[in-house]
Amino acid sequence: MKKIQIYGTGCPKCRALTANVEAAARELKIEIELDKVTEIRDIAAAGVLMTPGLAIDGQVKSSGHLLSVHQVKKLLM
Repeated sequence: MKKIQIYGTGCPKCRALTANVEAAARELKIEIELDKVTEIRDIAAAGVLMTPGLAIDGQVKSSGHLLSVHQVKKLLM
């Protein structure tokens, strides 16, 4: 199981990234544990300077970009 963190305050791009991560996991048929990090201090502490941010298993993979389902799938494989 992959642990996924979405960093963002709940903006439309953050919600879209969450949907894309869920779709990618479904398409790859993998289980994920999804955690939404919304507190500014927690986002900054993770080193995410622009939202939305995406971390997989504790490692930040993207910051400031709305990744497509295809892009997320590549990161999850």
